[in-house]
Amino acid sequence: MTAELVIPTPDRGLHEITGRIARVVADAGVRNGLCTVFIRHTSASLIIQENADPSAQRDLEAWFDRLVPEGDPLYTHTAEGLDDMPSHVKAALTQTSLSIPIVDGRLALGTWQGIYLWEHRRSPHQRRVVVSVLGQP
Repeated sequence: MTAELVIPTPDRGLHEITGRIARVVADAGVRNGLCTVFIRHTSASLIIQENADPSAQRDLEAWFDRLVPEGDPLYTHTAEGLDDMPSHVKAALTQTSLSIPIVDGRLALGTWQGIYLWEHRRSPHQRRVVVSVLGQP
């Protein structure tokens, strides 16, 4: 089964999508298999990160902002704003796809793990995420 989710991102940051992915897995009826999640964009990414303490997310975002600052004079791709090229670099340093095992009909995530769409742009977007579920019923 394959589904495309449209995820509205009102602003920059980590947006948890674990529940939406889990619903696709449940609808697929797969007991054991693999869930692949793919984002169809170059200025946003996917990560698995702690979902219990929001300070972990804030620290990660702050670290990435320091690593890849806006307005770096090395950037030549600037037509879409100061946050455009840094968003591409951040997406290149993270992931555009994730693979999560399915065990007993559920995503085999750890206790504190969540799936996040990481929006790297400041303005709102409608991000498209493709979810494929393969396995045994």
